[in-house]
Amino acid sequence: MRIIDHHISGHAAGAAARTGDVFNPNTGQVQATVNLGTQVELDAAIAAAQKAQPGWAATNPQRRARVMFNFKALVEKNMDALAELLSSEHGKVIADSKGDIQRGLEVIEFCCGIPHVLKGEYTQGAGPGIDVYSMRQPLGIGAGITPFNFPAMIPLWMSGVAIATGNAFILKPSERDPSVPVRLAELFREAGLPEGILQVVHGDKEMVDAILDHPAISAVSFVGSSDIAHYVYSRGVAAGKRVQAMGGAKNHGIVMPDADLDQVVADLSGAAFGSAGERCMALPVVVPVGEKTAVALREKLIPAIDALRVGISTDTEAHYGPVVNAAHKQRVENWIQTGVDEGAELVVDGRGFKLQGHEEGFFIGPSLFDHVTTDMQSYKEEIFGPVLQMVRAKDFEEALRLPSEHQYGNGVAIFTRNGHAAREFAARVNVGMVGINVPIPVPVAYHTFGGWKRSAFGDTNQHGMEGVKFWTKVKTVTQRWPDGGVGDGANAFVIPTMG
Repeated sequence: MRIIDHHISGHAAGAAARTGDVFNPNTGQVQATVNLGTQVELDAAIAAAQKAQPGWAATNPQRRARVMFNFKALVEKNMDALAELLSSEHGKVIADSKGDIQRGLEVIEFCCGIPHVLKGEYTQGAGPGIDVYSMRQPLGIGAGITPFNFPAMIPLWMSGVAIATGNAFILKPSERDPSVPVRLAELFREAGLPEGILQVVHGDKEMVDAILDHPAISAVSFVGSSDIAHYVYSRGVAAGKRVQAMGGAKNHGIVMPDADLDQVVADLSGAAFGSAGERCMALPVVVPVGEKTAVALREKLIPAIDALRVGISTDTEAHYGPVVNAAHKQRVENWIQTGVDEGAELVVDGRGFKLQGHEEGFFIGPSLFDHVTTDMQSYKEEIFGPVLQMVRAKDFEEALRLPSEHQYGNGVAIFTRNGHAAREFAARVNVGMVGINVPIPVPVAYHTFGGWKRSAFGDTNQHGMEGVKFWTKVKTVTQRWPDGGVGDGANAFVIPTMG
């Protein structure tokens, strides 16, 4: 059976005392084992990083950018193989896996311009003969802890910016689908990245805690559930680290009476059910405004959901594939039952779905709830599966309150032809990322990604200039070059001013 090992100092690290199973979600069978690391493996990775990082930080930004250009070309060359590998462990269809990789590459494209964004500020003549300038310098060693649902995109979001700005980076990917992160590290080495700058260590909570506690790691970036995000943030900050921890979501799609319902249904089909709903930017809650809108939307949604094709990852006709493992499948189905028990109307029930020839696979059919209310636990929590909940709002103000008052504040979308309503909504909604007729409002790579409330802990977002700020520290220099004369020292004990 295939063994997935750590990638430390450019090489596989050897046997491990503990291993984890990696499943093929399409068949339900174990296809590989992953070596789970301990403090020993982390120490080895850190030792290699400490050796390599000073030289990488001293490498000029242009040369670091050339590595990014080379890496981008290599990933594009290997796109098909990477997508197939990703799908085989995660379960998302091949086209979605390519999108996963491409969205990560867009951050690498941003990193190709790192010489420009690292330029500091300069003031000539800030005082008599005095100039002031600032520079951005790397933190040293950073770490990333990434989730199963985007095994290419999120590792690239973190590692690309961290490495381009001169840091060494240690990645701990999800143990559920760890092969693609290792392969990306290998491609970085092939692109010219020095040994020890990007390393991959596998593990569970033991490895996470070791990363959070290790004094040599200056910053940690995390994406996962909110409870764990809060844990990572609290423990990391207590250890003196800079931490950004992105948590869960319950994104709402507000449908105004004037919206194009055919377009809304098409958007919802992809945003709610694509990737089997395993996206933090999925759209699992739809809020029609007004009873007439709700009735019309429901009438169009049911046949659209019935037409969705659930299939194996390599089925080019499938809209989505299986969820990642049996435990997650059971969790989603438990949430569906919770919704029924709470009194929501289960209009379409995706439980019990079996794909012919793949009966042991982790498949769930699409589900639709109507008449969901805000006091239901199934509304309050993230389901993270192919489940769409309809919460009816009587007017715009009620629709605005729903996402604004929810514990999560990752993303939200409004569907309307009314520019004033859209502008008012975007300005007032208490959510970090807003889409206007855009169902999945993930910003482009040169902007920044991050939610509010329990969707994010820490003050700095992912990628874009926010990412550059997170992975660097600013040094400001005030300089004077005397003309050769020596002052009398009369003002040596007075705080200097620039007057």
